[in-house]
Amino acid sequence: MKEILYTLIFTAILMGSVYAYAVYATRTGLKEDENKNFIPDSWEKNFKWAFTGKALIMLALGFGIGFLTNELFF
Repeated sequence: MKEILYTLIFTAILMGSVYAYAVYATRTGLKEDENKNFIPDSWEKNFKWAFTGKALIMLALGFGIGFLTNELFF
C-alpha cells in the first residue's frame, strides 16, 4: 500500500510541476501561446488530454492520496 501512496504522491508532484512549467514558459515567452491559455501551443497539440482533464486528474490523485493516507496512518 505504501508503494501505491508513494507513486500517487510522485505523480501529483510531477503533474503539478508540468502545469507550473507550462504557465512559467508561456508567461516568460519561452514557448509560444497564441490563444493565451497558459498552455504552450506545441504541448497543446500532443498532450491536450492532460490539460483539459487537469482538474479531474489532480482531484483523483488527491482522493487517492487522502484515502491511502487515512488507511495507512489512522
